[in-house]
Amino acid sequence: MAVSYYQRHVKWVYIKKLLPWMVFGVLLGVLGGNAISEKTFTYSMVVIIIGSTFMMYYWEQQKTQKVPSHWSFSGLMGVLAGFTTMVGNLAGAFANIYFLAMRLPKNEFIGTAAWLFFIINVFKVPFHVLVWETINWSSLKISATLLPFVVLGFVLGVQIVKKIENDNYRKLILLFTALGGVAILFK
Repeated sequence: MAVSYYQRHVKWVYIKKLLPWMVFGVLLGVLGGNAISEKTFTYSMVVIIIGSTFMMYYWEQQKTQKVPSHWSFSGLMGVLAGFTTMVGNLAGAFANIYFLAMRLPKNEFIGTAAWLFFIINVFKVPFHVLVWETINWSSLKISATLLPFVVLGFVLGVQIVKKIENDNYRKLILLFTALGGVAILFK
């Protein structure tokens, strides 16, 4: 629904920069994700997410309009997002940091993220079905029961986003990214 609704706001240039790196990260996750203990993965992600959030907060306070343009920044965020989306569905934090660093306004942020995650999630499906076997009839039944809540969340989300100013949206993304990092510890 977000892909369709926010289509006109997509900034394909950022998807083109992140997607190849995310694909590489997903493949790393498929190959090596089971070799990492859950505890090591969890603590590593918390440290990286919280550290990155503080870095973004610092950049926000500087009010600089300069955005990271070196390929290594999109490469690092893309690989981390790809790996973490495959192993633990945690790519949102890294995509958030990347899109905030690129200074995307809220609608462009949402539209670009929606398309990026749609594409990468479609790419992940065969690995979840054939390699990890985490998508099966049982998981599809559970997902189907959650569809009404997805629709409700989408409708409410669109209405709420319309009321939030761009600067406040950036602050909320930072706050929710940091809270998400901390919440991982209690999972």
